[in-house]
Amino acid sequence: MPGQKRIAVMSPQTRLAHSRRRARGRWRVPKLDGPGAERAVELHHRQLRLAVAPLALLFAGILGLPLLFAVFPGLDEVRLLGIPVSWLALAVLPYPALALLAAWQLRRAEKAEDSR
Repeated sequence: MPGQKRIAVMSPQTRLAHSRRRARGRWRVPKLDGPGAERAVELHHRQLRLAVAPLALLFAGILGLPLLFAVFPGLDEVRLLGIPVSWLALAVLPYPALALLAAWQLRRAEKAEDSR
């Protein structure tokens, strides 16, 4: 075995992707002109400020569930379709809330981009 040459086996897509990477060289981030860079920085800061409210609501929702269970310990005994309501609150409630928060933040970020 020491005399045999090793051959890499890969799909044609992988081989093509590897050859493109070598042919193009190192990818560089395009530089913006002065006004474009200033606008990008301003937009970035504005979107960060807009993200504070959804992030606070996210943490309030995630951290609020254990507090809700502490305040109302009887939720473990209440059942819906044979499943404790506390389990449903943990397994089902966060995902639609996260989707709504994400959609709300996306709409606000796009509106910030369009207004400038």
